[in-house]
Parts: sequence; structure tokens; C-alpha cells
Amino acid sequence: MIEKLQEVENRFEEVNELVCNPDIVSDQEKYTKLMRELKHLTPVVEKFREYKKAKQTEEESRAMLDEGGMDADFAQMVKEEFEQSREDMERIEEELKVLLLPRDPNDDKNVIIEIRGGAGGEESALFAADLYRMYTMYADRRGWQTEVMSRSETELGGYKEIVFRVAGDRVYSRLK
Repeated sequence: MIEKLQEVENRFEEVNELVCNPDIVSDQEKYTKLMRELKHLTPVVEKFREYKKAKQTEEESRAMLDEGGMDADFAQMVKEEFEQSREDMERIEEELKVLLLPRDPNDDKNVIIEIRGGAGGEESALFAADLYRMYTMYADRRGWQTEVMSRSETELGGYKEIVFRVAGDRVYSRLK
């Protein structure tokens, strides 16, 4: 797993350099593709660097404990730091396993949602309005944008039908 993570970090550095290249910046299609890749690599690389830092702390603490010659209080503090870094490494390893899972290729796509009031007249139209509000509040909480494409309102504030677009990160996988 460490080798795979090192490859991801190397690719991150490579893409980071490419994004700064003026030739790439002038080609919007390549630039967008690289920025999207950079966006996907960033959380993995940040977590991997956090793991490497915890591992370094663990190794330094182990070396100090093996060396000995410390007073009891300092030795206890180094031992606690060693144990904490071990726990951090285990937690980060689990998070890295999740981050390395393959992404759904449709995750970058937006979603169009259509809500229609069914049989039931005004009551079903009010329920459709409540459902629309629920979706928009969920989208707002996740930092997504919503845009109403069309709507047909009733007299009491309900919707006979409403069609709206939801755009953002991983919208498709959350709302499919």
C-alpha cells in the first residue's frame, strides 16, 4: 500500500508542476482535466503525508526509548508519544484504504431531479414542494448548487411539477 501511495504522491507533484506550465494553462481542456485530477489526488496525498509524519514521530520515539538514559518522567512522555503515533498511524491507514477505493466515473456529473405532484390534487402538490425544499436544504448543507429549470406552481404554494439541477462534488453518487 505504501508503494501505491508513493506513486499517487509522485503523480500529485507531477500534475502540480504541469498545472503551472503556461502551455497547459492556455489549453483549457487539458488544464481542466489536470485540475480535476489534482482535486481527486489532494485528499489522498494530504492523508499520506499525515501518515508519514506520524510514522516519523513513532520511529523517533522508538529510537529514544531504545537509547535509554532518560529520567522517568521524560521516558513516560516519550512512551505516550510513541503510543499516540501508533494509534494515529492505524487510524490514518484505515482512512487511506477508504480514499484509495475506486471512484464512480459518474461522480463528476450533475443531477437533474424532477418532482411531480401525483394524484391527490393540492395535497400532493404541497408534498412535492416539501420534497423540493428537503432536496435543496440537503444540497445547501453539502455545498452544492441548485438551479430550477422549470416549475408549475399551484395557488397554495405547492408544485404540480418542478425540475431542478443539482451541481457539485460527488452529487451523482449521493443522489442516484
